[in-house]
Amino acid sequence: MGQGGQDDVSGGANGTDAQHRDPFDYPRHWEADVVLVDGRTVHVRPIVPTDADRIVALHARLSERTRYLRYFGAYPRIPARDLKRFTTVDHHDRVAFVALLGDDIVAVGRYERLDRDSAEVAFVVDDAHQGRGLGSILLEHLAAAASECGLRRFVAEVLAENTAMTRVFRDAGYQVSRAFEEGLLHLEFDIDPTEESLAVARAREQAAEARSVHNLLHPRSVAVIGASTDSTKIGYAVLSNLLAADFSGPVYPVNPEHVSVRGVRAYRSVLEIPDPVDLAVVAVPAGQVESVLDGALAKGVQALVIVSAGFAESGPHGLHAELRLVGEARAHGMRVVGPNALGVLNTDPKVRLNATLAPKLPRRGRTGFFCQSGALGIAILADAEARGLGLSTFVSAGNRADVSGNDLLQYWETDPHTDVVLLYLESFGNPRKFARLARRLARTKPVVAVKSGRHAVRPQLAATSTEIDESSVQALFEQAGVVRVDTLAQLFDTALVFANQPLPAGARIGIVGNSSAIALLAADTAKAQGLSLGIEPVDIGSQASPETFAAAVGEALASPEVDALVVVFVPPVATPGTAYARALRETVLATPTTPDKPIVSTFLAAEGVPDELAVTDADGTVAFGSIPSYPSPERAVNALARVVRYAEWRRRPQGSVVRPDGLHVERASGLVRDLTVERSVELHVDDVVRLLGCYGIDIVPFRVVSDVDEAVAAAEELGLPVTLKAYDDGLRDRPDLAGVRLDLPTAESVRMAYQDLRATSGRDEVYVQRMAPKGMSCAIGLRDDPSFGTLVSFGLSGAVSILLGDQAFRAVPLTDVDAATLVREPRTAPLLTGYRGDEPADLAALEDLVLRVAALAEDHPEVRSLALDPVLASPEGAFVTNARVVLGPPPSRPDTGPRRLRQITTPADVGEPVQNPEGFMA
Repeated sequence: MGQGGQDDVSGGANGTDAQHRDPFDYPRHWEADVVLVDGRTVHVRPIVPTDADRIVALHARLSERTRYLRYFGAYPRIPARDLKRFTTVDHHDRVAFVALLGDDIVAVGRYERLDRDSAEVAFVVDDAHQGRGLGSILLEHLAAAASECGLRRFVAEVLAENTAMTRVFRDAGYQVSRAFEEGLLHLEFDIDPTEESLAVARAREQAAEARSVHNLLHPRSVAVIGASTDSTKIGYAVLSNLLAADFSGPVYPVNPEHVSVRGVRAYRSVLEIPDPVDLAVVAVPAGQVESVLDGALAKGVQALVIVSAGFAESGPHGLHAELRLVGEARAHGMRVVGPNALGVLNTDPKVRLNATLAPKLPRRGRTGFFCQSGALGIAILADAEARGLGLSTFVSAGNRADVSGNDLLQYWETDPHTDVVLLYLESFGNPRKFARLARRLARTKPVVAVKSGRHAVRPQLAATSTEIDESSVQALFEQAGVVRVDTLAQLFDTALVFANQPLPAGARIGIVGNSSAIALLAADTAKAQGLSLGIEPVDIGSQASPETFAAAVGEALASPEVDALVVVFVPPVATPGTAYARALRETVLATPTTPDKPIVSTFLAAEGVPDELAVTDADGTVAFGSIPSYPSPERAVNALARVVRYAEWRRRPQGSVVRPDGLHVERASGLVRDLTVERSVELHVDDVVRLLGCYGIDIVPFRVVSDVDEAVAAAEELGLPVTLKAYDDGLRDRPDLAGVRLDLPTAESVRMAYQDLRATSGRDEVYVQRMAPKGMSCAIGLRDDPSFGTLVSFGLSGAVSILLGDQAFRAVPLTDVDAATLVREPRTAPLLTGYRGDEPADLAALEDLVLRVAALAEDHPEVRSLALDPVLASPEGAFVTNARVVLGPPPSRPDTGPRRLRQITTPADVGEPVQNPEGFMA
């Protein structure tokens, strides 16, 4: 696959400056590790002059056909002059990216500026690597770099017969114009991301990342590097567990000192294994891992699971060793689980993989589990087994240096063997991406998460993070469709319902039991969780027969007033409890309405799925329709309530991400680039006005004055009445309004207010602002949260709302539905909707303002925090009177730009203080 286009095009508008650019000095954020369509990885970076030999080697590997399609002729060798031009670029007007696999360049993409807005683009891909998606990857990265350099359009000259490259442009989602002349296709397209191009890129991202995890969980062969004959060593445990699970492919122990381990022939190194190795489990001391990695790289292993400890968790030296290890693995096409991982497993009968330290392969089921903690992994698997929760796949990622929860979300979205997703998370490597993936996945499969460390804020977030109350945390998880729980017990309680029972159509429950006291506990818990009783609790009496019990259950299930059923049962002395269990199961299976109504039980005080309540497949596997049981009615109802809320979320309108009209992203990007420095800084008022203006957020007109005559002149220019505000934000923000003089109708009142404020503040400078229409004071803000990325907040202004924590939050990006619910969610929101006969405020204007703030945050993650306070909401609209913006390096990785894996960098140890320039208006 190749693409036409000559590389001797003259430089563009900035050619003179470009001649003086250092060809080795390129933007470091342009480097990336990327996943290709087959799930393997390559490293992408800008070209440098020392790549000359690699370019010559690539050219030598190209077939005559590929050279012809790329260069429109034979071009058997690269002349020295062309080679220098190909490898020496300015990284502005002339940009080239190379894709590296190990030390080899396997693809090159470049553009050459033609004029101020346009550049010609060209690609060539090694024949052996065509069809892996390299062309589309390079196009994405070139388009992002070109956009940074002020370009808006790509053009390309392609031979008409080069259908593969034409397809790269057409399938990228851009609007491509075509012209045909003398056997050449002339293609042009704008490179600004479109809704279609973003959708295409994200679909490709999902497919590639899912494939990389599929490769990890479906290996055809496994090598255990560090397999040991000593039963106390982890290498012994891993090999034993693989063999005990009866893995479907060959297992190769690697041990330099023994001919065999556990009766299986051993090899001195992975390189001596005669056949291909898909997965290598590394169980050697941390100091030996790097030498083991060299052999795995040379062997072409697809994925590594590193159970060895002694890396990032052990200190700075371990961290750097971990980063170096992952960088080398990715550069050679490998994904890494760990280090310090428990391992991975797959219960599919065609795989039977237990590459973990857990001694037993769990029972097969349709639940996927991702866990960061290796230490908790064995306990989690044992708990799942004890409760009868079958798993499809399990990954314990340990230090999560490479493979993360986001990768697993991508895989489970399209995995036909997984219906429920469970997560035990300590942190998010990319919270914005997590929110996007979880929201998409949760539309079809429930996602339940234990999130530890919610109250611990990383140092680099401390300056702009605010502790969020529990109800808001819950709302944020629910926005993404994630069922958030606090403990592992709650995780399994909820998972048992999702894995075995249907989603309810509503929140009305029925309660059937033989103990009024237990039924009362269930009813109280239901009401506390926001559920309603569709029918009165049915008490059949403590001595009722199994037939009576079954009839009551069947009648409750058949009731149109019941969406879900809670069965509470204490076995009588005279009749075995198993008889009642069989009666319950048979009645449920025979009732026509059962497929739409979930059932939970408190039966025999059992926990999990008792054999008597299980529905099994032909092979004895617990199947959908089994009835989960809980030791107490409270736990049963709490689990059911979480399922009810999730079902309600699924039924809600999904909404769409809305981009308001009149956004000037390009202009804002230039401002942000000019104003962003290495540490966080509050913008001067003039810069705040310019930046917000790019997003259609207008501050009510104002002037800064230094004497009384200027104040009067400014008031007359703006139009009376006006407001005067102290220059000191501490005075302006006081609840008693000591620094503000409102509704000044005459020049004389302005004079008096100026003198008064000057005496109060001790400063000559004063703000004079046009009086906005009277309305309710609201506050709209942005802040960075360690779990969710950038949050948009909304609430009414004032000390009472702050003290009560009466704010609502949504994670970026926002849909129109998110914006509408956000401005209605605070407890004080009725004050905006005509409380006690007042005229309602223009909520549509508030929603529009919220969406503009969200668009600003999505486009520019450098906006560390923002506050519009107060915003006066009235029937006439929403008027911003004060604003504050802080710019700085974004602590949360943005979910924008070309596809890439999480960057391998050492995290910052401490956050930077925020600088506050003189003359800031808040």
